[in-house]
Amino acid sequence: MRSKQQDMIARVAAIIAAIILLQTLYFKFTAHPDSVYIFSQLGLEPVGRVGIGVAELIIAILLLVPKTRHLGAIGGLGVISGAIFSHLTQLGIVVNNDGGSLFGLAVITFVCCAMVAWVYRKDIPFIGGLFKE
Repeated sequence: MRSKQQDMIARVAAIIAAIILLQTLYFKFTAHPDSVYIFSQLGLEPVGRVGIGVAELIIAILLLVPKTRHLGAIGGLGVISGAIFSHLTQLGIVVNNDGGSLFGLAVITFVCCAMVAWVYRKDIPFIGGLFKE
């Protein structure tokens, strides 16, 4: 059973992750030059940019709904792991002189999703039964 404190921490972490995911959608869906540049570097422009944007929208909604928060956290970990991996292998920490802000937001999102997943670990299909009271 989750304590009220754990639930509040997960709720705040989910809101932070959802806000970060939602604010990036403007750049993806309007084909902002920075977003087009990033996905071009990855060889995913334009389908990957729009597809990942749709996935992030769904994940943000899942994070904001209490009954689906655990699914949003797992989806968020998957999507944001791809972003972090891309920064570390192809894009670099600093992209287009952003001072590393995109990478920093990805790390914050990862940590927030990890916190939510941990708090809701018993609700996660297939592995939830591994965590006994």
